[in-house]
Amino acid sequence: MIKSKTLIEKQLKRKENKGLVDTIISAKKQKAWLEVAALLSAPRKNHANINLEEINKQTKEGEIVLIAGKVLSQGNIDKKIKIIALDFSDSAREKLKNSGNQTSSIEEEIKSNPEAKGIKILRKWK
Repeated sequence: MIKSKTLIEKQLKRKENKGLVDTIISAKKQKAWLEVAALLSAPRKNHANINLEEINKQTKEGEIVLIAGKVLSQGNIDKKIKIIALDFSDSAREKLKNSGNQTSSIEEEIKSNPEAKGIKILRKWK
């Protein structure tokens, strides 16, 4: 069940990170990105912090995956995918760059793909 825009707005008032607030507002304006806005407006402990190793297990070649949290550097990616995330650890970003994978912030992706076509959302509890 997706949260209402009203609940997202209420949770948004508690956020102090300007980048996170801007991302949630951008996502909330696009119907296709409403689920992402709901995930990001949740408490920080519920954000997905996922290692490269776990991303590699849950994805197929050529997929576009979104992590509503931070990508961490443990493990490696052995396929070409595009990863969209709220944040990347420095070493994870370096590993992805060296392996030829694309990275993007959620806000950049909202602007370039407003319909959220072809995006698979990875959650931490899978």
